[in-house]
Amino acid sequence: MFRDGASIEVVWNRYVFDRRLRLLVMDAVERIEIATRSHLAYEHAHAHGAFGYALDPVSLPKLDSAKRAHFLDHVEDESKRSREQFVDHFYGKYAAKHQYLPVWMATEIMSFGTILSFYRGASHPVKKNVASVFGMPQKVFDSWLHTINVIRNICAHHARLWNRVLGVKPLIPLPREYPDWHTPVTVRNERVFAVLTICRHCIRRVAPQSSWDARLMALLNAYPEVPTAEMGFPPNWTASPIWAW
Repeated sequence: MFRDGASIEVVWNRYVFDRRLRLLVMDAVERIEIATRSHLAYEHAHAHGAFGYALDPVSLPKLDSAKRAHFLDHVEDESKRSREQFVDHFYGKYAAKHQYLPVWMATEIMSFGTILSFYRGASHPVKKNVASVFGMPQKVFDSWLHTINVIRNICAHHARLWNRVLGVKPLIPLPREYPDWHTPVTVRNERVFAVLTICRHCIRRVAPQSSWDARLMALLNAYPEVPTAEMGFPPNWTASPIWAW
């Protein structure tokens, strides 16, 4: 039994579109994740040293003792599960002196969720410097990482993405400070268009040579029957300065 206008072909095309969209989003998330962990390791090491995250509670002022212990347990577990040669080499040579990896190694084997905990636990100056790489206030970027972490899990588990209502909504920058997010197009934070706009903004900051935006447009053009309004796309979305081609 089908509703009027519905068919197996329509269902299949929506599935294929969603699959290709998830792969495209994961490509963007990879770039954002690598840039975040690289700059987070750099800023934290300069502020607190190679092992400050593990040895100095002051280096993670936003984590109480229980949350800090939980964070370090995750780091240690991820280190033990890792099969990276640099991890084996470090512990083969320095295990007697160091229980934890230096921060630039640790961030390489951290999950995105652990990176999020690390960022949230760091001092304001560290978070501010990392967020500035993406041209955003620390509070806004914090919310973006949280949303991206959820979206990453959705994509990794092959769940439907294209018309999903976001359970964890990202903050949209204030109009008086970031008018491009509001004029002439208002970016709302309920659906996937917000995530795609965040990806577009971040990639322009950390990988300006990328053709990610062109590949997204090609995907949308290949499936003109997909109702982009259900993804949160406003009718005039290409007029947004963030999406300027």
